[in-house]
Amino acid sequence: MGDLRQKIGVMSQTICPRSRVPSDEDLKAPNGGKEEKMQMKREISLINGICLIVGNMIGSGIFVSPKGVLMHSASYGLSLVIWALGGIFSVFGALCYAELGTTITKSGASYAYILESFGGFLAFIRLWTSILLIEPASQAVISLTFANYLVESFYPTCQPPYDAVRLIAAACLCILIFINCAYVKWGTLVQDIFTYAKLMALLLIIVMGILKISSGETKSFESPFEGSSTDPGAIALALYSALFSYCGWDTLNFVTEEIKNPERNLPLAIAISMPIVTIIYLLTNVAYYVVLDMPSLLASDAVAVTFGNAVLGPFKWIIPVSVAMSCYGGLNASVIAASRLFFVGAREGHLPDSLSLIHLERYTPIPALLFNGLMGLIFLCVEDVFQLINYFSFSYWLYVGLSVAGLIYLRITQPDRYRPVKLTLFFPFIYCLCSVFLVIVPLYGDTINSLIGIGIALSGVPVYYVAIYLPKDRRPKFVHKLNAMATRCTQKLLYCCLTEFDIETETQAGGKTQ
Repeated sequence: MGDLRQKIGVMSQTICPRSRVPSDEDLKAPNGGKEEKMQMKREISLINGICLIVGNMIGSGIFVSPKGVLMHSASYGLSLVIWALGGIFSVFGALCYAELGTTITKSGASYAYILESFGGFLAFIRLWTSILLIEPASQAVISLTFANYLVESFYPTCQPPYDAVRLIAAACLCILIFINCAYVKWGTLVQDIFTYAKLMALLLIIVMGILKISSGETKSFESPFEGSSTDPGAIALALYSALFSYCGWDTLNFVTEEIKNPERNLPLAIAISMPIVTIIYLLTNVAYYVVLDMPSLLASDAVAVTFGNAVLGPFKWIIPVSVAMSCYGGLNASVIAASRLFFVGAREGHLPDSLSLIHLERYTPIPALLFNGLMGLIFLCVEDVFQLINYFSFSYWLYVGLSVAGLIYLRITQPDRYRPVKLTLFFPFIYCLCSVFLVIVPLYGDTINSLIGIGIALSGVPVYYVAIYLPKDRRPKFVHKLNAMATRCTQKLLYCCLTEFDIETETQAGGKTQ
């Protein structure tokens, strides 16, 4: 693989030369004509980072189906306690990722952290499951939810046409791929706008709830814990439902190499985002509980829409539009994160080299973005794509738990490594213990689907053995030829070059002690 990358590097220099004779303008430039590195630029600010995290965490779930917590807890009071506990637990995980992200300064989130801590095999399996199922299936589901809410007003008494929904979902995904291929700034601008829009919609719901409370409608909270479930299994399922709604706090760690001043902005964005989301979730549920009784909540397939119909009158259309916008923002965040995951995986030699190329002028990972879009479109052709998500209900917690376990492992094996953010080990230990519970719950409650998911993950083992583990001279010759040909064609068609990973910061960090 090393020889192949060297040849590709020479080819890249030929097609896209990185150095040239300095002009007069170069000599007058502030950097004195210093050669610019071919790598993605640090264009993600603190505000962009906050919007990425908040926009991905607050998806359609809080609008559509927050009833899972209430159904298992059986009381308003206990459900709010569980929502708060879910927020606190997620803060623990996010703090651990703040340390990991400032210690291991690579994009890729859990993939990069597992690779650094436990080696290539486990990291490849994490990458394999993401490519084969997790990322494209989740993006297909989000885009379909967006399309359904967008067209439902045109079909109030029946289901919208199957083909129309799929085509709108495909168009939605393609537009976002184009935007993120064009410029990183365009992608972050879309994320900012749609995050603000969904926050305004949730603020409207919260304000309506406060107005109801101020007018004396507090019947739901007169005995908030009455009828609370005492079954440990039901409470565990309620907590699992809440934690699933908090997924997405690791989004910014997928783009660490593109954050301005990551040692400051990464932990600060996490520290600001987590309380915002937790408070919004709590207040939104309070508003739901004030307006809707428990039977109405549990019977509704779209709680926010039912809420809007009850209190917004002629402006009830705001909620379906807000759900669609929320999905669009969440999909954009997912596209940004997934494309960086594939990009980093290719740069580490776990995917074809063509996916590690970036555009010579725009500095965007166009091949990785196009690959991500293609996989999403393929999964939109699967009729029951929602069922595929069930196969990996446990994998999110497994990989995040492994990443946090890697934090503990690196503390033991590399105690002198420079760590701009250093937590007490209480946080990662607690998170790892709880992650075990979160992996076991779906394995116990949905055994068949979980076993299918494990089987799909293990299908990556022979691929790893043949394409990565074997010495270069023992690998199939056609793999080498296909890789080289794909890289050459991608460079010519998309005007892309191999990147130079900026290891200066990491080298300097390695020389420091904590």
